[in-house]
Amino acid sequence: MDEKDFITRGEHAEFCERVDREDERQNRRLSELEQTVKQINELVTSVKVLAVNMENMAKEQTKMSERLTEIEQKPAKRWDTAIGALISGIVGLLIGLLGAGVIH
Repeated sequence: MDEKDFITRGEHAEFCERVDREDERQNRRLSELEQTVKQINELVTSVKVLAVNMENMAKEQTKMSERLTEIEQKPAKRWDTAIGALISGIVGLLIGLLGAGVIH
């Protein structure tokens, strides 16, 4: 081998220093990526919890809507019952008057 094929200690030290700096840079980037992945995982978990809560709220809203419809229909049912009773009373009164001979 020729002397040209060898490197000096200074060149070797410089090469080692460059490799160390590159390792540090890559390690820093990996740490940043790990933090980003951790934040994304936390976000995904939060979104899952939010989705479950929204689903539960939708179910509860459906139940509340059914109860509200029922409550809204009660006055109409009462009115129908009152009108039915009034008509039955008038018809009964007329039949009673006819039966008693008061009206012909």
